[in-house]
Amino acid sequence: MERYIGHIIEVIYLDIDNKTKQRRIEVLMVENGIVKAFCHQRQALRVIRIENILAVKQVSVSSRVS
Repeated sequence: MERYIGHIIEVIYLDIDNKTKQRRIEVLMVENGIVKAFCHQRQALRVIRIENILAVKQVSVSSRVS
Protein backbone atom coordinates (compact mmCIF):
# COMPACT_ATOMS: atom_id res chain seq x y z
CA MET A 1 0.00 0.00 0.00
CA GLU A 2 2.95 2.34 0.51
CA ARG A 3 3.24 2.78 -3.27
CA TYR A 4 -0.18 4.48 -3.27
CA ILE A 5 0.80 7.29 -0.87
CA GLY A 6 -0.17 10.55 -2.58
CA HIS A 7 -2.42 8.75 -5.05
CA ILE A 8 -6.17 8.49 -5.36
CA ILE A 9 -7.40 4.91 -5.36
CA GLU A 10 -10.67 3.04 -5.18
CA VAL A 11 -10.82 0.39 -2.50
CA ILE A 12 -13.26 -2.32 -1.58
CA TYR A 13 -12.92 -3.20 2.07
CA LEU A 14 -14.68 -4.62 5.10
CA ASP A 15 -15.85 -1.99 7.57
CA ILE A 16 -16.03 -2.34 11.36
CA ASP A 17 -19.39 -4.17 11.03
CA ASN A 18 -17.85 -6.59 8.48
CA LYS A 19 -19.90 -5.03 5.66
CA THR A 20 -18.36 -4.52 2.23
CA LYS A 21 -17.77 -0.87 1.33
CA GLN A 22 -16.32 0.86 -1.73
CA ARG A 23 -14.63 4.24 -1.43
CA ARG A 24 -12.44 6.58 -3.44
CA ILE A 25 -9.63 7.67 -1.14
CA GLU A 26 -6.38 9.61 -1.25
CA VAL A 27 -3.75 7.66 0.67
CA LEU A 28 -2.00 9.95 3.15
CA MET A 29 0.00 7.50 5.28
CA VAL A 30 0.59 3.79 5.74
CA GLU A 31 2.03 2.45 8.98
CA ASN A 32 1.64 -0.55 11.27
CA GLY A 33 -0.92 -2.22 9.00
CA ILE A 34 -3.13 0.88 8.88
CA VAL A 35 -3.99 3.15 5.93
CA LYS A 36 -4.80 6.75 6.81
CA ALA A 37 -6.64 8.42 3.96
CA PHE A 38 -8.97 11.20 2.85
CA CYS A 39 -12.33 9.84 1.68
CA HIS A 40 -13.68 11.83 -1.27
CA GLN A 41 -17.25 10.58 -0.78
CA ARG A 42 -17.51 11.58 2.89
CA GLN A 43 -15.05 14.50 2.70
CA ALA A 44 -13.41 13.19 5.85
CA LEU A 45 -10.36 11.36 7.11
CA ARG A 46 -10.61 7.56 7.29
CA VAL A 47 -8.52 4.79 8.81
CA ILE A 48 -8.64 1.33 7.19
CA ARG A 49 -6.80 -1.81 8.27
CA ILE A 50 -4.78 -3.23 5.37
CA GLU A 51 -6.02 -6.72 6.25
CA ASN A 52 -9.60 -5.52 5.56
CA ILE A 53 -8.84 -4.23 2.05
CA LEU A 54 -10.17 -6.70 -0.52
CA ALA A 55 -9.36 -4.84 -3.78
CA VAL A 56 -7.48 -1.74 -4.94
CA LYS A 57 -7.62 0.20 -8.22
CA GLN A 58 -5.48 3.28 -8.84
CA VAL A 59 -7.49 6.21 -10.18
CA SER A 60 -4.91 9.00 -10.47
CA VAL A 61 -2.07 10.89 -8.86
CA SER A 62 -3.40 13.37 -6.33
CA SER A 63 -3.89 16.95 -7.45
CA ARG A 64 -5.13 18.20 -4.08
CA VAL A 65 -3.13 20.98 -2.48
CA SER A 66 -2.27 20.36 1.18
